[in-house]
Amino acid sequence: MGGVTFDYMEEYLRELIPDHQGILKDLEEYAVENGVPIIQKETGRFLELMVSITKPKRILELGTAIGYSSILMSLASDKNSQILTIERDEDMVKRANENIDKLGFQNHINILQGDCLEVLEAMEGKFDMIFMDAGKGHYNHFLPHCLRLLHEDGIIIADNVLFRGMVASQDLVKRRKITIVKRMRTYLQMVSEDKDLITSVIPMGDGIAVTKRRKV
Repeated sequence: MGGVTFDYMEEYLRELIPDHQGILKDLEEYAVENGVPIIQKETGRFLELMVSITKPKRILELGTAIGYSSILMSLASDKNSQILTIERDEDMVKRANENIDKLGFQNHINILQGDCLEVLEAMEGKFDMIFMDAGKGHYNHFLPHCLRLLHEDGIIIADNVLFRGMVASQDLVKRRKITIVKRMRTYLQMVSEDKDLITSVIPMGDGIAVTKRRKV
């Protein structure tokens, strides 16, 4: 299995999703050629759907890489969302800015360079959607800040929460990944056991958790 579903399921589901063209296709090919991790095809389609349904005005993304998911979300919103994205790696920030400028999206996507946790600690304002895709071993540390920055009816989408199936099965855990797996399990316990939150974990891609506050 490449993700958290059987290979035949993954292949079938991906075949249902039309291939991207233009800049997104170019970025996908660049990511493959250069070993840059970007969201999986079905995860990308899920993000597009969620942006289309919820119509967020402000999106916060943790983990920019080459700007693929930011650009995808901006396109999904028809450039009606303002996206703030955080990336630590200087080379990735440079590459992402080049891609954003190439599309003319610089007025819609803004990159903050720095450590996600440090940037979050100093951040103000509110967001309608927060997409977690950085520092897999730190989602539990990001959560309190994300909840502080989230609008009352906003949503948090966290990628890679099943982490190649290791989070759900101890038999799959590799020794060098033990810390990440333990912390991701902690994150899922936090968002699942908090009575003020409602969370659904979706076994798609590498596992997606969608969290929202319960209505009082």
